[in-house]
Amino acid sequence: MFARLALSAATYPIDKPYDYSVPANLESAIREGMRVIVPFGNGNRISEGVVLSLTGESGYPNCKEILRIVDSVPLLSADQLQLAYFMRDRYFCTVYQAIRTMLPAGLWLNKSGLPRGRDQFREMVRLSVSADETNQIIESRKKSAPKQAELLELLSTFEALPVQDLLHFTAASRASLLRLEQQELIERYSLEVYRRPESASVPRTVLPVLNNEQREVLESILEQNAAHSGPAVHLISGVTGSGKTCIYGHLIENCLSDGKSAILLVPEIALTPQILAQFNSWFGEVVALLHSSLTVGERYDEWKRIKRGEARLVIGTRSAVFAPVANLGLVIMDEEQEDSYRSESSPRYNTKEVARFRCHQSHSSLILGSATPDIRSRFFAEQGDYFYHSLPHRFNTKPLPRVQIVDMKEELRAGNRSLFSRSLKDALMDRINRQEQSILFLNRRGTNKLVCCSECGYTYRCPHCSVSMTWHAGQKRLICHYCGSWTTLGSGCPNCGGTLNFIGAGTQLAETELSSCFPGLPILRIDSDTVSPAGSHRILFQRFEEERIPVMIGTQMITKGLNFDRVTLVGVLSADQSLYSSDFRAGERTFSLITQVVGRSGRGEKQGEAFIQTFTPDHEIIQLAAQQDYESFYQRELEMRRLQNAPPFFDWIAFSASGTDEALVLNVLQRCKWMLQNIFSDSESVQVLGPVPMSIVKMNDHFRYRLQICCHNSPRVRQILSSVLTACGKMKESKQVSVYIENDPNP
Repeated sequence: MFARLALSAATYPIDKPYDYSVPANLESAIREGMRVIVPFGNGNRISEGVVLSLTGESGYPNCKEILRIVDSVPLLSADQLQLAYFMRDRYFCTVYQAIRTMLPAGLWLNKSGLPRGRDQFREMVRLSVSADETNQIIESRKKSAPKQAELLELLSTFEALPVQDLLHFTAASRASLLRLEQQELIERYSLEVYRRPESASVPRTVLPVLNNEQREVLESILEQNAAHSGPAVHLISGVTGSGKTCIYGHLIENCLSDGKSAILLVPEIALTPQILAQFNSWFGEVVALLHSSLTVGERYDEWKRIKRGEARLVIGTRSAVFAPVANLGLVIMDEEQEDSYRSESSPRYNTKEVARFRCHQSHSSLILGSATPDIRSRFFAEQGDYFYHSLPHRFNTKPLPRVQIVDMKEELRAGNRSLFSRSLKDALMDRINRQEQSILFLNRRGTNKLVCCSECGYTYRCPHCSVSMTWHAGQKRLICHYCGSWTTLGSGCPNCGGTLNFIGAGTQLAETELSSCFPGLPILRIDSDTVSPAGSHRILFQRFEEERIPVMIGTQMITKGLNFDRVTLVGVLSADQSLYSSDFRAGERTFSLITQVVGRSGRGEKQGEAFIQTFTPDHEIIQLAAQQDYESFYQRELEMRRLQNAPPFFDWIAFSASGTDEALVLNVLQRCKWMLQNIFSDSESVQVLGPVPMSIVKMNDHFRYRLQICCHNSPRVRQILSSVLTACGKMKESKQVSVYIENDPNP
């Protein structure tokens, strides 16, 4: 017998199935989807492999033998192996890299070749004789062996008890327990215990009754699925507060009642506490949670619950799309337009594409939901590739928030140099007096973005990255937000001794200024500086709601998916901050952020209000976001994309390289460009542009450049790019330069 393996030691240029001989003593145990340990290469270094297939013959003579099997049961199904092949083709990674991405960190092997995670067991004890016999023994030992009698008496009221609890409540010794075990009156055994994530204990509730609009969308999805035998993609475009989550709940209930499983994806870890509490109250113990803030043990145990079929509804961030659910019937992506659904490390996968592939495999439905759908999703719906459903009104029939655009140039002319306009301060005071809550959004953490000298122009820049360092007054440090390096700040310019200027504002400065305006006011700040510990976002949001903290200041993590009934005011402190980046999606991201955060206001019984502070009040995107007019924005943005040959009309693929030697990085990309231009010389639909620097050209001492390829992402194009990437990997220079390909890249 021979096994074809995907190997961890195989880099992309040499990635292929490798044949190994299966020793006779392992033939009965080995299965597809198991991991094995094998020798690899001329030096026979030990490598981990995954069994892709088993066969009776091999085309290679003298195959090496498998050393041992790691797993007792297969970790991967045939569908998951097919998904790994899809990811290799689509995202230019090795099959093993794709497989490793699907498995929790607890299953990864350490240097000793053993899984990092360990199953956790609890020592249990139960009676091994009948109730009548137990009662007789209890009576006979109350005087001669009272502790044994107490142990038996307590056990007679329970089916089983943990040994530790039994000894604690009876104050008996282990010797008494051992004596009963020797007499075969009790038996001890090990019970596997799951390490579950902490979540608020919520009582079970029934799903809410849908209003007419929601019911129409639900019935339309179910009817279209019934009429459409294959996989289907549905786009739900609903204004903020329209009740998309309730529709998700009813769709999941329908899926579970059919005996199938479902996956619900959210873009931010910060969204999981509210979502989890809601769905726990509806579906109870069948819910499992997967995201990166869980401990290794928690994530490993949640994965096991899913694998064993004990959890049939998985809620999590992008990696939850790989959950090993059986009989998948539904995948839901909430806030489907978010960039966090794309991985920035290898394999650089797009969650939406992976979800579509999984739905295609299982003939199930993919639901995409958003108040501001991705331009491509809306375009595909317009073309008829997706089913389209609209929710134009809020669930409680309340109007959308009243929005005011504040011209910050006028504030400067009036002598107000504060982060907060006069009208926003007045509105905040009004909400404080009415004991209502407010949310302030500023998408930059820290105190000041830039510290520079007013006399010589010196700027504190990161020595390892081509960015300025951000001043954090709380830590009294200048910190680089990309590599994490930091330095202290002197009293004057280190170059000439001149006076230092502090330019640009972050959430820490906003918190400080607000405290000055409203002394003693409780303020909650939520950004990556305050929510770094695992689970702290849940505690902070819980405090905001339960303690009725008047004001919450935060970055992007507070803009979407959160539902607080008492929030009636939202302030966007710097609306044009993200509007002028080099990315063609800058307008879309700005519109989405403003629309989403404005939608946090007025979700309860009281009317909401929002203030958008900007230096460009007449900008069309600011105006459309204030009007919550997605359709007009979509038509405008689509025409811009058409003029730019940008998605959805063409695909953009980046051929990127990074290394410590800038000239070598450019040389490698120039050679790749020459190869690509020669191959695509007869194709007018493919353009190879560059090399150009990335928006941050130097990061952590590595220079980063890329070729930009404008094309249709077809199998032929991917095959050519793969061949060039393979050839590049065999260059002598590639040992010092990392080269990779990324679909739809960030700047």
